[in-house]
Amino acid sequence: MQVKFGTDGWRAIIAKDYTFDNLKLAALASAHYFLDHPNKAKGVCVGYDTRFMSKEFAEYTAEVFSSQGLKVYLSDSFASTPAVSLFTKAKQLAGGIVITASHNPAIYNGFKVKASYGGPAHPEVIAEIESFLPLVDPQTEIVADKKLIEMVDMKGFYVSYLKSSIDLPLIRESRIKIAHNAMFGAGQDIIKGLFDESMVNCYHCSINPGFGGINPEPMPQYITEFIEFFKEVETDVAIINDGDADRIGMLDENGAFVDSHKLFAIILKYLVEEKHQRGEVAKTFALTDVIDKICRKNNLILHELQIGFKHVSKLMTTNDILIGGEESGGIGITSFLPERDGVYTGLLILEMMTRKEKTLSELVNELYEEYGFFCFNRVDLHVSEAKKQAMIDRVSAGDLASIAGYKVLKFSNLDGYKYHFEGGWMLIRPSGTEPVLRLYCEADSQEKVDKVLAFATKLA
Repeated sequence: MQVKFGTDGWRAIIAKDYTFDNLKLAALASAHYFLDHPNKAKGVCVGYDTRFMSKEFAEYTAEVFSSQGLKVYLSDSFASTPAVSLFTKAKQLAGGIVITASHNPAIYNGFKVKASYGGPAHPEVIAEIESFLPLVDPQTEIVADKKLIEMVDMKGFYVSYLKSSIDLPLIRESRIKIAHNAMFGAGQDIIKGLFDESMVNCYHCSINPGFGGINPEPMPQYITEFIEFFKEVETDVAIINDGDADRIGMLDENGAFVDSHKLFAIILKYLVEEKHQRGEVAKTFALTDVIDKICRKNNLILHELQIGFKHVSKLMTTNDILIGGEESGGIGITSFLPERDGVYTGLLILEMMTRKEKTLSELVNELYEEYGFFCFNRVDLHVSEAKKQAMIDRVSAGDLASIAGYKVLKFSNLDGYKYHFEGGWMLIRPSGTEPVLRLYCEADSQEKVDKVLAFATKLA
């Protein structure tokens, strides 16, 4: 059996392990779980992204669910992951499935499981669904009950909710010029549909299952051509979303990349200082230490969690979490949805810029003035399993005395292996979704970041 559930569902290479036969197993195992859910009578929903065959995989998943007697709401077009999560929550369904591999390379597809509260299924739910896999008979004949499948406009439902949650008239009045790079993903059409045509320049807002040969992830190495486009069209700010639009990166008015560390910190400051909101804060192990400083200053409880938004989302459903986020571009604001949402986050930043009458670079500089300069980078190494394990063996004991000449002050291993030094930290961690070793560094100078990542790369 080639179905292995991971971070928030199942991902695999199309035609190798991601086949209709294996998709049937994943869907039948999920159906077992949904049929035991208190909300089973309300049914489930299925959405999909712009990847190769996603629509057909979604239709087949709906057929499998209907064959087991589940009512299914099937998206009538591609939709972002947050759109599916929102629909799941609003309709109080037993759960939802998104056919997507998010930011992974084009050869992958996936099967994300969403819980009734509108966020990633808790790890124990994923484990329970996986426990049903051995009980599933691969020879089960799928006879779809078409009466149980209803087509719905999930994208439109989501856009309506956005309109009631963001001060769009304020942004429209400002006439701010926005560029939106959807990275050929499921977030395309949303932002341009909210504003006058003259306000939005779209980039890679079309269907291309090959994603133009890059990973659809809002990271600097994947947006060099977009930065050139951005400067040519003389735009004020850019929103960049990943393949299923639950992650974000941005460009300021100068075309400088603003990562999710800075965006998270800017939003947290805005919610607490401008909107006078209170609550606890959740961040994953690879997110900036500036969040710790903001929480200390404002007497906010901070939770540092394992990497993976599922851990953040779980806390959003059990604690009074104001905002939660992760390093890789995922930020969630509980009052909107216990789910990361790249489109909503981008619009909230636009609202903030307009209300405060500041550019994005000015918001970033405000952060630096108060908490000191910081920068971050991540390197993904595609190495053999043997080399990956050798690296883990080398760093897991926590006995490195120095990193690139900087004395080690502290070691922690909540999720991966993190070495703190004067002015920053280095984290080494194997990916949970790809055959990759991830090297992270935050420091108080670009020179430090570069030196530390070069050191870590050489070590590997």
